[in-house]
Amino acid sequence: MEQVVLALPLSVLRLTKYWLLFLLVVPIKVFAVPVVPQFRSGSSQTSSTSESVINETITSYQYRTGYSLSVSGHNIESDDINGYINSIPTAESTQTVNGINFSYTGQKLDSVPRWKIVNESQPFSLVETVIGSGIDTITKIERTINTTTTTTVETTFGQ
Repeated sequence: MEQVVLALPLSVLRLTKYWLLFLLVVPIKVFAVPVVPQFRSGSSQTSSTSESVINETITSYQYRTGYSLSVSGHNIESDDINGYINSIPTAESTQTVNGINFSYTGQKLDSVPRWKIVNESQPFSLVETVIGSGIDTITKIERTINTTTTTTVETTFGQ
C-alpha cells in the first residue's frame, strides 16, 4: 500500500518535468498589443486652503512720575515767610497694576503751599489744582486677525 502512494507522486513529477521541457522546446507564438495612451491632452487642478487666527493684545500704561501744582488768583500771596510757593516732594510711592510695579515721587498734601489774602477788604480768587503722580491712563487694544489663503495650481499637458 505504501508503494502505491509513493508511485503516484513520482509519476506526476516525471510528467511535470516532461511538460516543462516540452514548453521550452516548442515555440509558442505570443500576440502582444502595444500600449499606447489614448489621450491627446489633459489638465490637472489642485487647490489648497489654509486659515490662521491671530489674537493680539496691546496694553499701554501712561503714568506721571511726578506731580503738578497749579495756582492762580488775585489778591492772594504765599503764607510762607520767604514767599515759598512750590510744594516739596516728600512721598515716594509704588503702585502695582496687572503685575507691573510702578514707583514715583509724589507729594504730601500738607506740604502744599498755603495762601493768604493780601487785602481782606477787597475781593479775591484762588484756584488751586493738584495732580498727583501715578497711573494716568491704561489703554488696552484687543484685536483678532483672521487670514484665509487659497492656492490653486492648474497643470495642462498634451502629447
